Formats: sequence, C-alpha cells, structure tokens
Amino acid sequence: MTAVAEQNTVNGIPAPEGSVTITVKIQRYNPEVDDAPHWESYDVPALPTDRVLNLLFNIKNYVDGTLSFRRSCAHGICGSDAMQINGINRLACKVLVKDLLAKDGKETTVTVAPIKGLPTLKDLYVDMEPFFEAYRAVKPYLITYGNEPTRERIQSAADRERFDDTTKCILCAACTSSCPVYWNDGSYFGPAAIVNAHRFIFDSRDEGSEERLDILNDAEGVWRCRTTFNCTDACPRGIQVTKAIQEVKRALLFKRV
Repeated sequence: MTAVAEQNTVNGIPAPEGSVTITVKIQRYNPEVDDAPHWESYDVPALPTDRVLNLLFNIKNYVDGTLSFRRSCAHGICGSDAMQINGINRLACKVLVKDLLAKDGKETTVTVAPIKGLPTLKDLYVDMEPFFEAYRAVKPYLITYGNEPTRERIQSAADRERFDDTTKCILCAACTSSCPVYWNDGSYFGPAAIVNAHRFIFDSRDEGSEERLDILNDAEGVWRCRTTFNCTDACPRGIQVTKAIQEVKRALLFKRV
C-alpha cells in the first residue's frame, strides 16, 4: 500500500503549503428564494499567486455548489468573468490574491459582486442582452458598397494603426457597467458600444461611418458621456476608452473621420 499524506484543509478546501486564509465576501442572489441580494462570507485558503477565479472555483467545488458565475477561458480573453472585486470592475481571472492581501499581517477580506447597471440573474452573473443590444445597434461590422473587389482590400500600416486600440475589446462589459450614466439610465449606448463603433468608423476600408455617426449622434449616444474615465480605468485590455469616445465626438463636430 502507498501511504497518502494527510492534507491540511480550511472549510473542506485543500490548503497547500504557503497558503493564507482570507475571507471572500460574495453578494448572493437566487430569484427563486431571495427577495433581494444578500452577502455571504467564506473562509478560503489561498496562495499569493492564485487568482480570484480560483477562489470562486474552490468555494463552488468544496463549499457551496449553488454559487453561480460566468467563466470560460480563464486567461483574460473571453471576458466572461467580469465582476466587481473590492468595488472595482475587474476580470476575476486576472486579479491575483497577492495584490489584494492586507498589509502588516492583518486579515484580508475580498468582496465580490456582480457588475452594475445590468439585471442580476443569479449571484454573480447578469443579463447581458441590454449590453449586446447596444453593441448590435452601432453596426459593428465592415460596411462596403458597390461591387466586391477582385483582390483583398489594401490598407496601410498607418491606416491600421488609426483604430488598432479599439480592436482589443473583448465585450466583457467592464467599461460600460462602470459608467455612472449607464447605471442611471440603461438606454445610453455605453462605452463598449462606442468603442466598437470607433473601430469601424476609423477603418479606411469601411464605408458606413456616416451611418454609425448618425446613430451615435442620438440623445442616448456619445453626448451622454461625462468623461469620468471610469471606463478607461476598468478596461482589462488597457483600451483608451475615453479617448475613443472623444474622437467620435470630434468626428461628429467637424464631420471628419
């Protein structure tokens, strides 16, 4: 027989050597049994190199299988696990425990809640349909007219650079759900929709810029932006969201792309 070493655990969760116990405070909501969201706390062992997503998995796998949250690639590409971590919109797969630990040996509490401005369906996942409705409304695809070219559409490196930043959007909704205007009035297109419009408005191969600018010139379009920079701070891809919105405003003001 092979002897199996006894493993330390915290609340049934394996506690590897070098781990510390932190409290994860999660906003829970099950519409089938709850009248309103409430907070529940869990003591979880964590390594400094763990991500918040690892902690959520451990809670779900070892403590409470009813915990609900979205995730997919776990590498900061799919954008599925956007949530509020300590009150700030982040991707759970990109936030490391070492960046959240309290100093001077004090106990660490990490709060996790769903992103704001979108209806909560259960626990940490929200209804993304209003977000994607705004995204679809700005026509986020290449529009051309006339006959199809017989070869690829040529674009210079400088022309490509013009909209390179806004090609990085992963539609996580972190920027849009960090916007106070969007919280107060969900009819605002929101930063992510404008970013994806920008990506094609400034594409030299596209011929639909006027259509998109007309859409964004609406009362719920770019003019609702109050330039708080929340969206830029929240973007996990480092997109200069506020700058993109201002460039769309200038294109409308001066009728020049």
